[in-house]
Amino acid sequence: MAVKKLQNVYVSTSNIEASRHFYEHVLSLTPKFADGERWVQYDAGGVNFAICSPAEFPEGAAGAVVVFEVSDLEARQEELAAAGIRIVAARDMGDHGRTVTVIDPSGNYLQLFQRLAVS
Repeated sequence: MAVKKLQNVYVSTSNIEASRHFYEHVLSLTPKFADGERWVQYDAGGVNFAICSPAEFPEGAAGAVVVFEVSDLEARQEELAAAGIRIVAARDMGDHGRTVTVIDPSGNYLQLFQRLAVS
């Protein structure tokens, strides 16, 4: 089962206000979505880029986290486990969808994301 697309890349910040100023006024990115002091998502030329509070960042991760969108998260999760890839977290984000956080063979954290099916 293939990845559908690069869904998002995000970084953690301890100062959302200062980071928002940098990304919005210095780099001129336009916010697409904001969840208070927890998450701000931008359109970065057709790819999502976000900043988040440490509470939204995977425990143990450093640097940027890449999020790949998939169609069937459960099937991908089973394939990763069968391949011996370490799965460190799973999260249901309600109306947004679900994620699974894994660590690649080099120790980089990444997430697989499946949108909530719209009925």
